[in-house]
Amino acid sequence: MLLIKCPWCGERPETEFTYKGDANTKRPTSIQASNKDWSTYIFLRKNNKGLHNEFWQHTSSCRQFLKVRRNVVTHEILATGKPNDDIESNMS
Repeated sequence: MLLIKCPWCGERPETEFTYKGDANTKRPTSIQASNKDWSTYIFLRKNNKGLHNEFWQHTSSCRQFLKVRRNVVTHEILATGKPNDDIESNMS
């Protein structure tokens, strides 16, 4: 079982969390974004091996969203932080 460090509650088992998606994909910001821009955002995702930033929600406790830096091959969690944190530069 993975242990995920919630910025608000501390280290908790992964069963308390729900994966919410890729934290690197940028949503189109303009209300006039084209159908192609939306289609690319929704359907075309990279599936890279290695390090990945993800959004998770602590659904069984504080219900806050957090960002997790995880190796998707080994499942090792390298860093966590609040959704707007730059967790890549905070890794030690």
